[in-house]
Amino acid sequence: MEEKFENEDLIVIDGTVDTVMYENKDNGYTVCLLETEDELITAVGIMPCTEEGEIIRAQGKWETHPSYGKQFRVVYYEKQLPATGAAMIKYLASGAIKGVGKKTAEKIVGMFGDETLEIIENAPHLLCDIPGIKPKKAQEISEAFKNQFGMRNIMLFLREYFGPSTIMKIYKRWGSGSVDVIKQNPYILCDEIYGIGFERADKFALSLGVDLASPYRIKSCVVYALNSNAMSNGHVFIPKKRLAEHIAGMIDCSPDAAEDAIDVLTEEKKTVIVRYFDQECVYLREYYEAERYIVQKLMLLDKVSGAAYIEDSYSLIKMVEEEEDVEYEALQKKAISQAVSSGVMLLTGGPGTGKTTIIRAVIRIFDKLGIKVALAAPTGRAAKRMSETTQREAKTIHRLLEMEYTADDRPHFRRDEDNLLEESVIIVDEASMVDTLLMASLLKAVKPGARFILIGDADQLPSVGAGNVLCDLLAGDIFHSVRLTEIYRQARESRIVTNAHAINDGELPVLDDKKGDFFFLSREDENQIASTISDLCMNRLPRKYGKDIISEIQIITPSRKGVAGTEILNERLRNVQNPPSPSKKEKKVRDITFREGDKVMQIRNNYSIEWTRAGEDGEGMFNGDIGVIQTIDNVNEKMYIDFDGKLTEYSYDELDDIEHAYAITIHKSQGSEYPVVIIPAYMYSPRLLTRNLLYTAVTRAQKMVIIVGRAEIVRMMVENKRLAKRYTGLRYMLEAYDT
Repeated sequence: MEEKFENEDLIVIDGTVDTVMYENKDNGYTVCLLETEDELITAVGIMPCTEEGEIIRAQGKWETHPSYGKQFRVVYYEKQLPATGAAMIKYLASGAIKGVGKKTAEKIVGMFGDETLEIIENAPHLLCDIPGIKPKKAQEISEAFKNQFGMRNIMLFLREYFGPSTIMKIYKRWGSGSVDVIKQNPYILCDEIYGIGFERADKFALSLGVDLASPYRIKSCVVYALNSNAMSNGHVFIPKKRLAEHIAGMIDCSPDAAEDAIDVLTEEKKTVIVRYFDQECVYLREYYEAERYIVQKLMLLDKVSGAAYIEDSYSLIKMVEEEEDVEYEALQKKAISQAVSSGVMLLTGGPGTGKTTIIRAVIRIFDKLGIKVALAAPTGRAAKRMSETTQREAKTIHRLLEMEYTADDRPHFRRDEDNLLEESVIIVDEASMVDTLLMASLLKAVKPGARFILIGDADQLPSVGAGNVLCDLLAGDIFHSVRLTEIYRQARESRIVTNAHAINDGELPVLDDKKGDFFFLSREDENQIASTISDLCMNRLPRKYGKDIISEIQIITPSRKGVAGTEILNERLRNVQNPPSPSKKEKKVRDITFREGDKVMQIRNNYSIEWTRAGEDGEGMFNGDIGVIQTIDNVNEKMYIDFDGKLTEYSYDELDDIEHAYAITIHKSQGSEYPVVIIPAYMYSPRLLTRNLLYTAVTRAQKMVIIVGRAEIVRMMVENKRLAKRYTGLRYMLEAYDT
């Protein structure tokens, strides 16, 4: 039977599963032959636990696969109970219910008739009245039936709110009892199912009639607020009073009720309350334990490794100078000596101050001493750049720690306290980007006695994730540290470098140097700014430097909104650089239309995405990774994206993690460098007109910076040294240890 599905462009087909040709046990993707009243058809889609002989109702669309021909792509499905005696016999004897053959099926249906399925599900002991069926077998028949139709109940219960892949995760977690578990506490979904947030769970819970003042609801909202503030604002904790007021505003409960919920969560050991600056401050337990671990492990490394002081570090430096025919400045020698001889060392400085020179010297010395060194960075781009400048392999921190996945798709590192890294020196570049949880995970894998060296620019924006680790460690003033301030001769020739330092020092950059690598184009309004940027990308820069320049240009803007924000600029530039074509397939997701050839960015960490590159396989794409869409396969609902040589396969369910990247925000540019950077300067929100935002944007450029807009805006940003407040506890914990 075939009919149009109400209110959707879907077709409904009823049929009996004839043959299951393929099933992926992990995600439920199934290919089967479905016998309808008229024909035998091929059905494909997420249909977990589908068995031959089952009657199903499938909702979906017809499509033509290039290799397999016409098939029915299932969007929703539900298992139907057989209604007639003949249908019951056919179903029971099909193999769907293990241990029941045709003869046994005929006996069961013959005895119980229309009540057969009710008896099997709710009164299996009655099956023992049939010769040959013992109590154990009766129970096995009942359990097999319940498992088969447990998924049906779950699909019917959840499908209006969650997609098939999410429902499959739920089924794998709680099995056929999922509905009962969720009805008891719908908020368990956001606690235990990776990818379901509070807002989705809350919408679903309220549809079930959950009380607005339910303790489950308030507690879940507390956890959500702490998590969302960690991800969006970088807060590791929030003052209790402020958190309670925030919760009250979110879900219309009283601040007292929110505080009560916080106290219960603390009793349940899901949150931790610590007193800082005469206030009670609330952590999620994992963030509290992460900060505490960072402090404890760094103090241990500094004590143990620092005890093994290398007394002849300066003679080793002199040896490297002679071999390399260089002469290090006094501050560089100090930094190299401390890096070599200290258990923990922090090195910070802006562009052109010689951080890379110091890294190379430190590596040379450890090589001479026969000490193994690991180089790491928080992003793929940063690791690649570190490899290029040191001529040594550098890995992302995730790769260094050998990331893998748990059964519920959560990331897990194989390298930890029980499986330590072998290297005796760990050097981390772009350390300002390393958040609290990642730093704790890295330190867990560092063996006692190893040396730990963090290198970064403390004046750049802090990590995207929660925390402000590098700045807090520097402010704690416990570990050896060196701040590089002098711009070296070669770097001084770059206006990018000198202007970046001027901005950081609160001075206006030179905007009228037409011969350097830093340019300013005065434009008064947003439309002029947007038009000029488009012209630069498509005409002026390619005309002067060649067509290849297009792939080297990155527009970096403080804001997503406005005519010169990322949303409008992306649409405008995409239509110019990669216009529609009959030869280019498209896919619309939310309000975004993706096209083959589009420049795109991964906007959040996805640890399960698989990639291949030159025979190498790996997993994980990370916030800020930029790639180009190679192929859109609308038949199989797949999109293939090339991220700097890593070819990845995205299902359409994963495209919420992708957006256009012709223009990106400054925050998203952290840890990356681009040959040419274009920065729109217009009236953003006042909170975005800050010095460190402009400084971060300028320091992303390797060869050229072009600011397009109003000089007044540049001046306002330089003069505004306001930093967004982050609630972090590392500094307080270090002070406690120091006393």
